[in-house]
Formats: sequence, C-alpha cells, structure tokens
Amino acid sequence: MKKRNLFPLFFLCCVAAFSTNVNAADPWPLKIVTLVVPFAPGGGVDNVARAVAAQMSESLPFPMVVENRVGAGGLVGARSVAQSAPDGHTLLMGTQTTLAVAPLLSKAAAFNPINVFSGVGQLGYSPMVLVAHPSFPAKTISELISRAKSQPGQINYASGGIGTTPHMAGALLELSTGIQMTHVAYKGEQPALTDVMGNQVQLMFSNLPAAMPLVRGGKLQALAISSTQRSPTAPEIPTLMESGVFGFEAATWFAIVTPKDTPKAIVDKMNAELIKALDNLKLKQKLEMQGLSLQKSSPSQADKYIASEFDKWARVIKASNISTD
Repeated sequence: MKKRNLFPLFFLCCVAAFSTNVNAADPWPLKIVTLVVPFAPGGGVDNVARAVAAQMSESLPFPMVVENRVGAGGLVGARSVAQSAPDGHTLLMGTQTTLAVAPLLSKAAAFNPINVFSGVGQLGYSPMVLVAHPSFPAKTISELISRAKSQPGQINYASGGIGTTPHMAGALLELSTGIQMTHVAYKGEQPALTDVMGNQVQLMFSNLPAAMPLVRGGKLQALAISSTQRSPTAPEIPTLMESGVFGFEAATWFAIVTPKDTPKAIVDKMNAELIKALDNLKLKQKLEMQGLSLQKSSPSQADKYIASEFDKWARVIKASNISTD
C-alpha cells in the first residue's frame, strides 16, 4: 500500500491557523477606510475630519479617506453610512446636528442613532458664546433674563438655520429660564453674525472661533459661554451655569460612529487608533486652533453620550415645537 505524503496537508493547516490568529488579533482595516462627512468641503466638520483622518492614516496599513455626502442637514451622509456593511470600512463623522437634532426635526426622517450606529469614540466639542451688539442694554445673563421677561417675544436671536446648534442653544436658553424670544433663521452663520454686528438682530449663539475676534475688536459684546467650564480660549467669559442658568450646556461636538453590528473587536481597534491620533501633539494643536476642546472616550462612553444628547434635544424640540415639516 502506497503511503500518502501528509506534509502538504500539515503545511496548509499551519498556514490556515496562522491566518486565523492574525485576523483575530488584527481584524481592521483590510482595505481603504472611508470617513463620511455629511457636510460640504471646507467647513468646520470637514476640517476636523480631514485632520483626524490624515493622522490616523499614518499608523494604518490602508489610508483613511474623507468623502463628503451632503444633504438634509447631514441625514444623507448618515443614512448612507448606516446602510453600509458593518465591517469598519465606512464611518461617519457625527455631530450634534447629525446625530441628535436632524433625526428629530422631520417625522419622515426620524431615527434613533443608537439603533443604527455604534460609537467608535468622541473627539471633542466646541462651545459657543452668546454675543450681542455693543449697544444692547443687557450686559449679563441676569440682565438679559430680566429684560426678556419684561418684554416677551421682543428680543430676537439669530442662527444659521433651523436645527443648527446656535438655534438649539437659543431654544434651550428660553426653556431653561422661562423667557420668550423670537428666533430669526438665516442661511448660514456668517450672515446672521453680520446682522448682529449691524444691530439688525440683538443676540445669537456663535461658534467661539468666529465670534472672539469680533468681541476683542469691539464689534460685539460677549454675555456668556455655553460650556460647563470656561474656555481656555476666552477665560474671561463666564459660563451660563455661573450666570445662574443651572445645568445649561450646548456645544458643537464630534464623534466617529460605525454601522450597528460592527464586531466589537473592530470597534475596539478603531477606538485605539483614534485615541492614538488624538494623543499626537501636532493634531491636538491643530484641533485646538479650530476651537475644539479634545474629549477622548471609549466606545461605550461615546454611545452613552450620544444617547443622552439625543434625549436632551428631543425634549427641547418637543417643548419648543420645532420642526422642518
């Protein structure tokens, strides 16, 4: 009887076992990773995404590329990622608008982000500053509240559009203090800011990097900042909480998410690479120059934060009767 040569079979088994171990230990990435930005190129979200993607690419075997998929307040890009394969190769640069506000504004588009996404990790947040024309009589939040209560609906506040973070911050201020103001929606933050400088509208919550040069140039006055702690960028401006508005917090925040059911091993690997990138000094400096306060997290912490923000803004939207339908 002729003996079979078992060496080829043994060799193939060893190769298969080795490959299985490598994939289990290093399951991601297996190809180019696409980070979807649901807003136009050149904006704040796009700039943050490109800086993070470039840094993460330095330690990955395949590059991370940014793709802009624009429309419906970020929902076009969000839906495309939610419907992609849950393998960690298509991610979303999520924001407060995309994950916690836009899904609630239109009943037709409504979805709960926790049901369709898994958090990879938080990146940071950018607080806003409540600004007014220098001639506006109220110089503090308490003076603003008193004035607004004596003149219901007569004080206007601007924003870059319905559902934007400045709009939601204004609605939250009304609910938190029991005042009634009138919202004036513009097509973008810059024209809104221009009209506040021109004294056409009295107030607005503006992104810190855009507002502070105007405040320091005397073209605007700053009443308060929207974060829970004073900003290192503008430590002289008190928070709304310091000013007596208990529990007030509103900011543009950033978090990377992946389609639901992405394997935990892949999510954990992505989180480790994200934290490694955020620890890079050059990236930290670049993001801080864009007004971002870094905020690293685990995947589970990101999920909890996104869920809490979704619930919070759902209450504000319902109480303020805000809708785009």
